[in-house]
Amino acid sequence: CGQFAPSDDCDTCRSCSLAVPLFHIWLKSTMGTAGSQDKQTNGSVGKGNLYRSNGSTSQPSHPNGNTAALNASLSYELRPYRETDALLPNEHYQGSKFSGDTESKAPGGCSPRDGPAESLCSMVLQILVPFLLAGLGTVCAGMLLDFVQHWDVFQEITEIFILVPAVLGLKGNLEMTMASRLSTAVNAGKMEPAREKWRLVIGNLALKQLQATVLGLLAALMATALGWMMEGEMLLNHATLLCAASIATAFMASLLQGVIMVGVIIGSKKVGFNPDNVATPMAASFGDLITLAFLACFSQWFYTFLELYSYVLYLVGLVFVSLIPLWVVVSSKHPASCILLRTGWEPIITAMIISSIGGLILDKTVSDPNLAGVIVYAPVINGIGGNLVSIQSSRIATDLHVNCSAGEVSEDHNSCSSPCRTFCGSGANHRSARVLLLLVIPGQLIFIHAIHLLKGSHTLPSPVFIVAFLSAALIQVFSLLCIADWMVHCLWRRGKDPDSYSIPYLTALADLLGTGLLSLVFLLLWCIGDRGST
Repeated sequence: CGQFAPSDDCDTCRSCSLAVPLFHIWLKSTMGTAGSQDKQTNGSVGKGNLYRSNGSTSQPSHPNGNTAALNASLSYELRPYRETDALLPNEHYQGSKFSGDTESKAPGGCSPRDGPAESLCSMVLQILVPFLLAGLGTVCAGMLLDFVQHWDVFQEITEIFILVPAVLGLKGNLEMTMASRLSTAVNAGKMEPAREKWRLVIGNLALKQLQATVLGLLAALMATALGWMMEGEMLLNHATLLCAASIATAFMASLLQGVIMVGVIIGSKKVGFNPDNVATPMAASFGDLITLAFLACFSQWFYTFLELYSYVLYLVGLVFVSLIPLWVVVSSKHPASCILLRTGWEPIITAMIISSIGGLILDKTVSDPNLAGVIVYAPVINGIGGNLVSIQSSRIATDLHVNCSAGEVSEDHNSCSSPCRTFCGSGANHRSARVLLLLVIPGQLIFIHAIHLLKGSHTLPSPVFIVAFLSAALIQVFSLLCIADWMVHCLWRRGKDPDSYSIPYLTALADLLGTGLLSLVFLLLWCIGDRGST
């Protein structure tokens, strides 16, 4: 109609395809949103808010050129940026497999998109290779932990055993969570513009380094507090060593694994693999081994400074803590990481506390000579359970981001949760849940055999041990898959991003369930006198 600012009262403005860019010009001139983070056709971010269209943003021209005759309407509303919004608002980038398909996500419900279905064979093959690599990584981590437990620092400062599950849990809190977020962004077609892709990647890496530093410090303080409550005393030098070793381990392991993870996600998409099937197990493949190696080396190294040069430990902690403002500034540059900077602490801190309780169980179990063999298998059962449930959580989260409106789930998930709803059905997530559960027994058999080969044993474990260990692993994964199905949909209904919330909780529960069930297995073996298998 020739007006500078489109009017909701004008039929031409509501149907004209030029209303969107004119509306952005009007916003820029009146709201001062120059330098906005997002200037795409579906909205613009400014002053902490996201302006997003509720209707279709473009319609084909009418043959007679009369745009007023088009059956389209545009309405805009001002609302805060939500965690369930797309990481990169990208509906109109050409080349995306979801490009321009905004109407398929029906308001108030879920509408599955039409597209090539993932075959069962393809899904199994994509999951199997990273799963086996992750399992071998956890086997190596268990062997390493069995070796370093005899080092001076582990013998003198036993609270390190409390710290082990919490530090290894950073893999689930940080690496797997970032992998799940970026996998969702890739599958939803949100990482095709190169500039926005790297802004998103850098923002997430900076956020992860910030979280690693803070969680490393909190995990050490938690281990110190639990050790003090159990033993009744704690030396200051020991607490300082725990803090310095934990922060240095978390920072270095997170940086190395984060860079590797970005390469895996981008590379898997280029070769046609689903990042949800590959990224999270690859994040865990050698994550435990790398993290445990850093923890053992830093702890032993700092232990040599403990008596004469204890100030070195304070300097190490101070250097890493002084970098926190830098990570805050960098991560706040992108709206997706900025929102997590404010709201993403609850799940990772809670998960760290849960993992520390598992560490306390491990510490008390290892201190009993009759149950000392548990330390070899703890990283295996914990890591495998966390890997499998992380795959399922990432797949469900991607499905919700792509097919469902924020806060809405399909009708069958509005009722009470049950194992039948998790495993019984013809959907892709039901199929993947069954596949992941079926991988437990053959996978754990391979890893048990690998452990005994690496230990130099020429005989297999006893049948009683194998049955008890496999039963514990099966109970753990079955419970985790059921919890994941309920938790991810519950978080989505409450407006929380499952990619950022679910995996920390699930991997922490995997640590707690795995350590607890494994301790019961070894206690049972000790009671019946089956010692040769351990």
